[in-house]
Parts: sequence; structure tokens; C-alpha cells
Amino acid sequence: MNTIVGRKHEIEELERLYYSDRPEFVAVYGRRRVGKTYLIKQALKDKFTFQHTGVSPVDQEDDKNRMKTQLESFYYSMLNHGLEGFKQPKSWMEAFYQLEQLLMKLDNGQRMVIFIDELPWLDTPRSRFLSAFENFWNGWCNGRDNVMLVVCGSATSWMLSNLSRSKGGLYGRLTDEIKVYPFTLKECEAYFEHEDIEISRYDIVQSYMVFGGIPYYLSYFRRGYSFERNTDMILFGSKPRLKDEFNRLFKAIFTNSEDCKKIIRFLATRNYGFTREEIASATGLPLGGGLSDTLSVLAESDFILRYSPYGKGTGEYYKLIDNFCLFWLKYVEKNQENATFINDNFASDVMRAWRGIAFEQVCWQHITQMKRALEIGGVRTSISAWNVPGTEQKAGVQIDLLIQRDDNIVNLCEMKFYGTPLSIDKEEETQMLHRVEMLKKTLSAKQTVHLTLVTTFGLVHGKHSGKVQKIITIDDFFT
Repeated sequence: MNTIVGRKHEIEELERLYYSDRPEFVAVYGRRRVGKTYLIKQALKDKFTFQHTGVSPVDQEDDKNRMKTQLESFYYSMLNHGLEGFKQPKSWMEAFYQLEQLLMKLDNGQRMVIFIDELPWLDTPRSRFLSAFENFWNGWCNGRDNVMLVVCGSATSWMLSNLSRSKGGLYGRLTDEIKVYPFTLKECEAYFEHEDIEISRYDIVQSYMVFGGIPYYLSYFRRGYSFERNTDMILFGSKPRLKDEFNRLFKAIFTNSEDCKKIIRFLATRNYGFTREEIASATGLPLGGGLSDTLSVLAESDFILRYSPYGKGTGEYYKLIDNFCLFWLKYVEKNQENATFINDNFASDVMRAWRGIAFEQVCWQHITQMKRALEIGGVRTSISAWNVPGTEQKAGVQIDLLIQRDDNIVNLCEMKFYGTPLSIDKEEETQMLHRVEMLKKTLSAKQTVHLTLVTTFGLVHGKHSGKVQKIITIDDFFT
């Protein structure tokens, strides 16, 4: 297991399922490129009886032939594992019958692991795949104690709707499900150490702002290169490593990829997000079940976050939280031909503004580590943002992260990404105190506000820093 970084709990769970004495049916899901397949292959190395990967829909332009392509690929996988005496199946019911015959031939009494990767890709329109797959599990696998069926997919919504929340033939059939999350900053550091890539925590945070802790993207980093050069090499120039990744990412996961991209593009224009009504108005997508379903799909796939902003009652906002998509839309899409874009603009105001927004995203993604740094790991909390538009008579307020606690304290988090310890001047102190006072007016008498600074290398204590109650540095994110 020394070839995989992190994923300790997930590996232990797959090993536990492997050594159980009953039939197991486990679904593994998570964002595309997050390392699901690699995890399964490392945890169950050399234990597969049969494995198959669906054919990506990205390069299949002809919908009519998708089922034929998937069946042909499935047939070749069975041939590679020893199938004999059968012609290429014309339906999924026939294909799974052939798989059953192959597995009975290979059955030696030991555990049989059947691994089907990117399962949602097999479910093409009008293919009746799901009914055949249900019959395969219910009619054959479920009666054999030595069978372990592992299915994997990046289309999280499909996996949840058709497997874990199925109301049909697979209702209650999963024996386990494992969601694979992006790396935390600590796991990114462990990955770079494993690859012998020397990189500071400051630059690991910057890499997280761009690539979001997605192992596949980090795998393109090269030792001996700076963060700037690595990013230019991966995303910019005439032949970047991740050319057209944004479009391929959505087409591979969502059947309505163009609608999904419209929503993502709109959400990228405002950091604290938009209401459902605002999204419908801006994108032209009808305000109804279709939009609600698409928003749910994007949230389940960890591209967006649904939350209730502070002071807005029961209203919900949708916020883009995928770092890679945000960076792609703001910089890569318009500048990809510039092979040295990051290096050329590293010290520019444009990039400084991006770091401020992107660092806030990193903080939202490391709330657990922030709570640990505040020593409130056991306190129940809720996380939100707060925005009050200004008027001609009164200044507005925007707070990008509030931690409301059951112990009657509210952490008002000021997030600042700097290359040196932060020094607060009189103007900045005045702005911070204005936000504190505005927030206090909305709280009960028993509640208090702790001005909390989240920054890279801490605070220079001086004349205007006395109101800061707690300080969190990036080192706290690496715990």
C-alpha cells in the first residue's frame, strides 16, 4: 500500500469488505479525476476476477451507436478474461448472462471481485442497461457468498439516484458506499513529499487554489519546477497538459453538460453566489424542476455548494466551490495561448485579487481544520456568508465566512492571503470594526463576536491589531 497517499479509511473499508463472508455490493463515487479508480486498484491489487471500464461519452458524437460501442467494449473485456463460445451480445441482458457464464467458469471457491468502472457511462439512452444490471445482482451475485461487486462512477448524481437512493430493483441492495473526496492541504503535502517535489506550504496553498486538491491534476507537477512554471506547463501554451479539460470534465459527467456549464459560468461571477431565481434569470433556464435537478446534480458532484446566507431567512444561495473551474473561467479560457501567463502576471493586481477570492474558497474547504485551530472541534456550528448592499446613506457589509457556534460566539473571519505576516493599518481596522458592529446589531444579547484573522504567516502586532481575537495561519490547515 505504499504507492498510495492518504485514503487510509477507504482502503481499510475495501479490505474489510473483501474479507467478509457474504456477498458485497459497494459503490465508489466522487468528482472526476479525484482518484477513485486508482484507490480501488491499489486496495484490491491482484484480486480482480473481472474488470471493465465504460467507454467515455466525450468522443462519442453519435448517440445512436453509443449502446453498440459500450456492448462491444464489454464483450472484449470478457474475451480478455477468458470468455469462449459466445458471439458479441446485442443486449445488456445477454451481456450479463455471458458474464455469469464466465464467472462460473472462473469460480474456484475464493473471493471473486467484479469491478465495473464508470458504470454510468454504460447506461446509454434506451439501452435498458439498468434493468439488466439489477437482474445481474439480484438474480446471480446476491446468492453467492464469495462475490464482491465494486462499481465506480464520476456521475455522482447517477450513482446516488440509481444505486444508493434507488426505488426500483436495487432498493436497499448496496452493502456499502464510499465517497472519495479531493485531497486536503495536508494530503497534498504528503503527495508532493511522496513524489520528491520540493514545494513550500505557501505554494501548496496556491496550487490548491488552482487545482483544488485533485490528485490527477497534481500528478502533472514536475520536480525542479516552481509553482508558476508548473501551472503554466499544465494549463497554458499551445499544448498544455489539461487542454480543454473544462469542457471534457462536464461532458464526461452530465447528460445536460451545456446547461451545467451555463450555471457554473454564472456562479463564477460572484463569490458568495446567487439565488435560484437569479440563476434562472441570468442563464435562461426555466425556473422549475429541471433547474432544481441540475443544481442538485452539481451540488452532489461537489461543483457547487447550497447554503443559507446569514440574515436571509430561509432563502438558499448557490456558490461555486470547485477551485479548478473558477480559475479556468477567470484566467485559462481567455489566456491559454500565453505559455507564460502565470509567470508574467504573478505580481499583478489581477492575480492578487484572484488570490484573495481563491483563498476564501480554501478556507471554506478546510472548516474542520479551522475549528480545530479555534479549539472548538466539539462545538456544533453552522457556516455561512453575509452580504448587505450599501445605500447612499449607509455603507454596506460583506462577510465571506461566519462561524456561528452553539456556545454563543460568532467568529467573523477575515481571510487575507499575503506573502508576509499581515500588518493592519488604521483604514483596515476601521473596516473590520464596521463589519463587527454591523454583525453585533443582528445578534442576541447573549452572543458575542470574535474577530478572527485567517492568513498565511500570522499578524504583525501593532497599534491597530488589538481587536483581533484569534489568528489562524496556513500551518493550521496542514494538521
